[in-house]
Amino acid sequence: MTFPALPAPLEAALAERGYAAATPVQAEVLRPEAAGRDLLVSAQTGSGKTVAFGLAMAAELLEGGERIAPGGSPRALVIAPTRELALQVSRELDWLYGRTGARIATCVGGMNPSAERRALQQGPAIVVGTPGRLRDHLERGALDLSQLAVAVLDEADEMLDMGFREELEAILDATPPGRRTLLFSATMPRPIEALARRYQDDALRIATIAEGRGHGDIAYQAVTVPPTEIEHAVVNLLRFHEAETAILFCATRDNVRHLHAILQERGFAVVALSGEHSQGERNQALQALRDRRARVCVATDVAARGIDLPSLSLVIHVEIPRDAETLQHRSGRTGRAGRKGVAVLIVPFARRRRVESMLRHARIEAEWQEVPDRDAILERDRERLLSRLLAPVEADEADRELAARLLAERPAEEIAAMLVRTHRARLPEPEELTAVTREPGKEHHRPGFDDTVWFRLDVGRADNADPRWILPLLCRRGHVTRGEIGAIRIGQHETFVQIPRAIADRFAAAAARTGEAEGEEAALAIARSDTGPREVARSNRQRRPSRSNADAGFVKAKPVGQGAGRKPPRPASSSGAPGGKPHRSRKPGSGRPQGHRHRPS
Repeated sequence: MTFPALPAPLEAALAERGYAAATPVQAEVLRPEAAGRDLLVSAQTGSGKTVAFGLAMAAELLEGGERIAPGGSPRALVIAPTRELALQVSRELDWLYGRTGARIATCVGGMNPSAERRALQQGPAIVVGTPGRLRDHLERGALDLSQLAVAVLDEADEMLDMGFREELEAILDATPPGRRTLLFSATMPRPIEALARRYQDDALRIATIAEGRGHGDIAYQAVTVPPTEIEHAVVNLLRFHEAETAILFCATRDNVRHLHAILQERGFAVVALSGEHSQGERNQALQALRDRRARVCVATDVAARGIDLPSLSLVIHVEIPRDAETLQHRSGRTGRAGRKGVAVLIVPFARRRRVESMLRHARIEAEWQEVPDRDAILERDRERLLSRLLAPVEADEADRELAARLLAERPAEEIAAMLVRTHRARLPEPEELTAVTREPGKEHHRPGFDDTVWFRLDVGRADNADPRWILPLLCRRGHVTRGEIGAIRIGQHETFVQIPRAIADRFAAAAARTGEAEGEEAALAIARSDTGPREVARSNRQRRPSRSNADAGFVKAKPVGQGAGRKPPRPASSSGAPGGKPHRSRKPGSGRPQGHRHRPS
């Protein structure tokens, strides 16, 4: 729908910005029954909320005229959870009310408080700020709310999640009883309902989020991985999607710092946002993303709130959100203002049920997929390169002269190959995923693995066995490549490996030969198994592993930032040095590794 009749300065501002029709939330707040009332609005991030409440409070600010006289106490107050969102809101209101002569003061942490106090003394009509800084100005007497006509709480659920309840209550308690309260929130948990009951009177409830799904413009995906493959999954997801801008969510600033370093090392243009960064550093990081000098942002939940990046099309939840509301807030950074976006959850095997429950609670349907492998990424690269090179371009005379010279020096086919090679050289290499990236219990038949033989290694979790140590050992001992090794199942005291039957004899002979040559036969035997990984399942049931190790035999990795993705310690050698053979010392005559309990037959 088009906008209803508005004051002339606002109509002109909207027309100049290209606003031809109101978004659903803007249309709802401008309905006749919403005029003059408190509003409780649930709307997704990026739906035009700022313009919506800017238009909704026009009657209180303009009072029938077209200009706002300077001086006096603020008439409107907007509270936002973060500095970035407050600054964004201030910019939006500045162009919307630019023709009315309204002064706007912004009060946020990290800025000069003396300059903010001077701005407040000049009589702004609108004040925008964060809860902590606004309360500080209020208690110091710099902020006078006695004439306030309308108070707006933007992303109220996030402010409560961040622990700003006390600050919000102190600010709202200082406002006059007759003021309007407009409360905007992406979700409506119980604390928001309680806040609305306390500070609103006969509020009109407006909901513009579809009931069937958390966000209609976001395609949700989930990939299951062993904990040790999380960083590799991040790299391959970034390379597969090649988003113009992507944001990766971690739980702590340490994890942000670690993942940021990992991606930098692999050649990504990446910035970081967390609580340890100053406001200047945050501004520089965001500007790098807007200027396309960086394409990836690694951030904590708090640091990323309020970020508005129009080109953001990919969100990766590197660490699982703590609840459905956090999932929606994170994912809502993309799919804004009618643009499409993708949100991917990286789910360790043992956490799948929890994530499925969270998705149901959020009424989100996610497509469960495998992590893109190298072949899938290279195929996508070919498609993108062809699309880019075949697109029409405008070439000037200098370009044509250079092209003619190249064609005179080299055949066209060779020039095209050089162009492809140059393009690929700029792209980070995809990661090689181990053969255990599929969820336990869900077999996946790769070409050449329809007929296989299981081999048993007498080493397991009790010996600190890990896929990243076992895989290269199998290649070295069996004279095979990674691609010739199928599934790996790690039990408490044994590991089972899948080898194609066509090369099984060669693998067995090489494993025996290398074991004898290196003196490893007694410490680590590799032999055919008739039963296969069923023994792993029985061993796991008998040992009843803890939940942390319940992901069907995979060693639990440390979180990102604490060693995830790094090469885990290998089983100690008999000399005590890491990186050698598993330590399998035996008591005289016992025939069993020391420290191992007797296993039922």
